[in-house]
Formats: sequence, structure tokens, C-alpha cells
Amino acid sequence: MRARLPLMSNDSWPKIAVMGAGAVGSYYGAVLARAGADVTLIGRAQHVEAVARKGLRLETAGGTQTIAVSARADSAAVRDARWILFCVKSIDTEAAARAIAPHLARDAVVLSLQNGVDNIERMRPHIDKRLIPAVVYVAAAITAPGCVRHSGRGDLIIGEPQQPAGQNDAAELAVIAQRFGKAGIPVRISDNVEGELWVKLVMNCAYNAISALIPLNYGRLLATPEARNIMRDVVEEIQHVADAKRIRIADENLLESVYRLADAMPAATSSTAQDIARGKRTEIDHLNGYIAQQGEILGIPTAVNRTLHALVKLLETPA
Repeated sequence: MRARLPLMSNDSWPKIAVMGAGAVGSYYGAVLARAGADVTLIGRAQHVEAVARKGLRLETAGGTQTIAVSARADSAAVRDARWILFCVKSIDTEAAARAIAPHLARDAVVLSLQNGVDNIERMRPHIDKRLIPAVVYVAAAITAPGCVRHSGRGDLIIGEPQQPAGQNDAAELAVIAQRFGKAGIPVRISDNVEGELWVKLVMNCAYNAISALIPLNYGRLLATPEARNIMRDVVEEIQHVADAKRIRIADENLLESVYRLADAMPAATSSTAQDIARGKRTEIDHLNGYIAQQGEILGIPTAVNRTLHALVKLLETPA
């Protein structure tokens, strides 16, 4: 069992690193830094250079402010951080995990703020520290280097996955929730975090591909009966796959929750739509593509998810 350092007091901050300072990482990094945390953003050179020069510009419904925060392009900047917010895209999980592993402090805790349901499993061969999954509900976008715009929600759900011996510690989850909450980030601790991850997977599968194929915000998508019907079919297929895998999805009214997401975030556009607009690779292989893959393994039809996956892959292909 590895030695553990004592937890910090409820009024103190550990050092925090954000590995993957895209929209999600930059938003949470900004909010934590604004609350007084020592935060280092690690991301692409153009973005972090702008942050280092001028601070991180945070645009919200309540106004715009510039927040001073450290920013680096080198993954070694995780060194000495107690909490690492791991915010890279799911397509980069293994590579990013390998990159930070040699630099992690002996008592580092890595929180995966990512889409998809299998990132912890994919990180574990490379990182021998405590890994905590976080389900992220936030609408944010990088509008220019050094600028992040927040347009909806911002809450997290965390929980205890199956950990190697000696790495379970409910007290640290409570401290994370308490500190983040004081910073203005609502955090709920779940005893079924796997089921919560699958709820988020359903949301992503229902909205992301459609909003990339037909670039509309969530409110306008939900107002279209045809789009609602596609979402319904997506949800039904995922429920069949989850049942076969014996996943206890943490929502008894899943379809209604999918529809309510647009009410909570009507102006939001999906990360998949943003990636397509910028000519970047998407996470679709880990969303609808994951369901199609699991359906094939389990012998469960997933025609709608498979079609949405294929169409987004066509959009990814250069002309």
C-alpha cells in the first residue's frame, strides 16, 4: 500500500493541475483559480501562451472577467499537483496518461472529467495513482486562444470506482465536493458512479452526433419531432446494451431526462459539433461508436447509433 499524505483542511486548497485545457478544463480551471486555488492549465501552445500573457478570459451570462492562472504546454507541469483534472478528449486518454505518469506526485489524485464510460479502465495500466471518475454537465466553448465561454450548468458527479487495494478513501471525495462547492462548482457524490457515467453517455449519444450533422443548438433540436424520434431510438438501443452488460443506469426516466437537458441548456452546442466545425477529430468512437461496438460484441442491434457514428466519421474525413 502506498503511503498517503494527510488531507488538507476544509479551508485550504491543494495544488491543482488541469491536463487538457480545452473548453471543459479551462472552465473548471478558471472557476477554481478564481476561488483562490493554485491552478496550472496544461494545453495546446496557442491557448496557454495567450493565457500566460493576458490571463484567462471567462465569459458567462453574468459578465466577463480575466483570471490570472498559470498555463503551460508541457505535461511535466502536473508535478507537485495533488489533484489533477484529466480533461483530455477520450481519443487521447492513453497517450495523455502515459505523458503525465512519470511526473505525478506520490499522493496525486486524478479526476477524469471526460466523455465516455471506460476512461478509468484505459488509464489504469499507465497510472498507479488514485483515479476518480467525474460526470460533467457543462456547456462551454473556447471562443479564441485564451478565452472560454460558459453557456450552461457546470455541475459534477463523482464517485468511487473499483480501486486497487488501499486507494479507497471516501473522506477525500467529501473534501473535493466541499472545496469545489465553495468555489461555485456543485458536486454530488454517487454510490453508483458507473450508472451516472452511462446516463451521461446516453445524453452525449442522443445529442452530439445529431447536432454535428445538423448544426443547431439543443433547444432547436428538441423542438423538431423527427430529432426527438431519433433520440428515442438511440436511448432504447443503449438501454438494451446496458441491460446486457448488467449496468444499473442511474435514471429511471432516461428519455425524459434526455429531453429535459435541452431545457436546462437550450443554447448549448455539443463538443462533437464544435470539433467538426474546427476540422478536428471527434470523440464519436467513444460515444455512439462505443455502443455500436458493444452491440456487435453482445449480438444486440444498434442500427441508429451505428448510423450516427458512421455519418460523423464521414464528416471527419478530409475532402
